[in-house]
Amino acid sequence: MQWNSFLAEAASTVDATPTNWLMDLFTRTDGPTSVAHSVLVIMLVSAVGLALGHVKIRGVGLGIAWVLFAGLAVGGLGISIDGHVLHFVREFGLILFVFTIGMQVGPAFFASLRTQGLGLNLAAGMVVLGGVAVTLLQWWWLAGGDRSRLPEMVGLLSGATTNTPSLAAGQAAFVDVGVSGGAMGSAYAVAYPGGVIGVLIVMLLLKSIFRIDMSHEQRRLAESEHRHPALDVRNLEVVNPSLDGRRLGDVPTLGAGGVVVTRHLRAGSVEMAGPEAVLRLGDVLTAVGPSAGLDDLQLIIGRAAEVDARSIRSEVDVRRVLVSRREAVGRSLDELGLRERFNVQLTRIQRAGFELPVTPQSRLQFGDRVVVVGEKESLPAAADALGDSRHALDRPMLIPILLGIALGVIVGSIPIPVGLPMPLKLGLAGGPLIVAIVLSRIYRIGPLVWYMSPGSNFFLRELGIVMFLACVGLSSGSGFLETLKTNGLSWIGMAIAITVVPVLAVGLVLRAIFKLNFNTILGALSGSMTDPPALAFAQSMARSDAPMVSYAAVYPLTMLLRVLSVQVIVIWLAG
Repeated sequence: MQWNSFLAEAASTVDATPTNWLMDLFTRTDGPTSVAHSVLVIMLVSAVGLALGHVKIRGVGLGIAWVLFAGLAVGGLGISIDGHVLHFVREFGLILFVFTIGMQVGPAFFASLRTQGLGLNLAAGMVVLGGVAVTLLQWWWLAGGDRSRLPEMVGLLSGATTNTPSLAAGQAAFVDVGVSGGAMGSAYAVAYPGGVIGVLIVMLLLKSIFRIDMSHEQRRLAESEHRHPALDVRNLEVVNPSLDGRRLGDVPTLGAGGVVVTRHLRAGSVEMAGPEAVLRLGDVLTAVGPSAGLDDLQLIIGRAAEVDARSIRSEVDVRRVLVSRREAVGRSLDELGLRERFNVQLTRIQRAGFELPVTPQSRLQFGDRVVVVGEKESLPAAADALGDSRHALDRPMLIPILLGIALGVIVGSIPIPVGLPMPLKLGLAGGPLIVAIVLSRIYRIGPLVWYMSPGSNFFLRELGIVMFLACVGLSSGSGFLETLKTNGLSWIGMAIAITVVPVLAVGLVLRAIFKLNFNTILGALSGSMTDPPALAFAQSMARSDAPMVSYAAVYPLTMLLRVLSVQVIVIWLAG
């Protein structure tokens, strides 16, 4: 009876027909169904946009950018959601996206700064200054320098560069100088799709102009980096008379350049090669390391041996071990003392698809796969000291992720004095990104390991950008067509010019003059526009995460320049 009473009461609140009940869920934006309604709309917009992203015409598609356009279409139909939910989901999605980018590319970001990061940041700065110059020229030429139209021009600049923090900074700046910035929001909403499309058009245009073969560019990038030389195995026979009777640890160049000796063959018997082993003429040593280091060692020891010590049965064995114990993470091999404790030798470190040479100063990271050589009875204890647990690797470390995001929000909210009447803030996009880059470089603080498995990183990154785009589209869709009927078309044209002119000019220079890899150019152009959809599109073009490195290299400085430039325009021209 109680269940029947509950059903009767529920039926009295909505129309009994399933169709009307479903329409009520779609259209109601207040009361107890507002959250359900908001989630339903966002999920459907995201799903439809992702489905359309798989549609390609002659091999070309807009990918994840379709989520934005699906949101615009749904918002244009008058379907809206609770404003507080919309704002939270949009900003939280942006935080997830930039934080996971920072975690993934942090170490590569610092490596990039040491190589070509300065040049990329100069190029990104030119894109920022170029967009400001085009905006001011349009304001002077088309608007006659009318100060009352300055808010719409600032809104166009923010939307054309897809930079929400600069919009917020511009609105705050207008408040500080006592000028209404009411037109900024509308201009931003109209310009944003043009900003997204403009960058994608430039990418496709550059690809067509230079007849880019993406697979060839990927190979060129891998060959040009030369970060991780290939490792080799070589059996060397001791024929140098000066080594007869000397300890292995006293051999010159041994250990330099990541070369390690694992096996010591004498009279048909194979033992672990330790630094205390005494060499005799005719001994065979198995060495692992980069080819250049092995060549140097061979010049000292003698010559390549005809016998492979690995083919002779012995108590020496090999095991691949997964680094998953927190106590081993961030410590050097010298500090771990595996040789002293277990009489084993690490010969290779496999990380992010590369094989790294081993030195006493090599530091292990969570998720590394290492090759351990030692006596069979010692290998299990050595593996246990390193962890060797896939279960520990697959479990996401939520506490470091949550603390990292919280710290990023705090850093983004800190006012930074830059000599202007109002301070600069990194915001929800810049703060989490910079904190994630720094934490991924530090890697470990006490018991906290700043690590995200590739699967967790990819999932959170995709979820974040999809939520962000869906909410931007929904918030911009209401009244979008009405704005287009008035001065919207001219605004779109102006916004596309702000986007295309500097991006195309810098892209042409980077490829035609400096001959940069196209994957690097895609990431740098996306980062110079602080444009997550462009980065997602660039990754789909490259079919890899290669553009992320240059994107992260220029994003922090570009974010600062975008926010600062808008404030300077407002204070300089409207103050």
